[in-house]
Amino acid sequence: MQKILLIEDDLDMQTLISDYLIKYDFEVISFEKPKEALQNLEKNTNLYDIVVLDLMLPQMDGFDVCKRIRQLSSVPIIISSARSELSDKILGFDFGADDYLAKPYEPRELVIRINAILRRSLSSAKTIGDFEIDEEKHEIKIEGLLLDLTKIEYDILHLFLQNQGKVLSRESISNSVTGIEYNSKERTIDMHISNIRQKIGDDSKDPKYIKSVWGIGYKFIG
Repeated sequence: MQKILLIEDDLDMQTLISDYLIKYDFEVISFEKPKEALQNLEKNTNLYDIVVLDLMLPQMDGFDVCKRIRQLSSVPIIISSARSELSDKILGFDFGADDYLAKPYEPRELVIRINAILRRSLSSAKTIGDFEIDEEKHEIKIEGLLLDLTKIEYDILHLFLQNQGKVLSRESISNSVTGIEYNSKERTIDMHISNIRQKIGDDSKDPKYIKSVWGIGYKFIG
């Protein structure tokens, strides 16, 4: 069952949206205070499939909430707000929203928007162990957290994930990844691997994911 995080301070509207989504087999966790919602999301970054976010909130401006959610997670965000000006919609998308639904609207339209986003997410993302690859967005997440990777780092980690358990030589990595050249003296590849290890929290001395194979290269074991 897909889980929806609903942040809406109008309790009548919160109940209306929640009850309607439940009819369509969604599990809804609702908050009227954005700081409590953010605390919950921070502890459960990979729990939710969609966030439905109002903008007119106590404690924090809805755009700041949207921005903070995007810092915590890549979970899709649908803004549900009575603020219908074009400038508000532009700001919403600038802060990381995936869709913007201006109130008033029929609850059925919200269900349609949610299902459309979920279909796109399912079609482009695939999970390998603790990692999730979204090839359309050129993104990789670990345990639900979006990794801040350069293009070369993304390509190398993607290569590892596609070749789990296989030993990859430095030369084969350089041949597979655009933008780097094999150089045994400069150890360019080793530098990129070191950066990736740091970003995924892997210890080279006791690796969980990337194991060094002496004299050859690396093997992804996670």
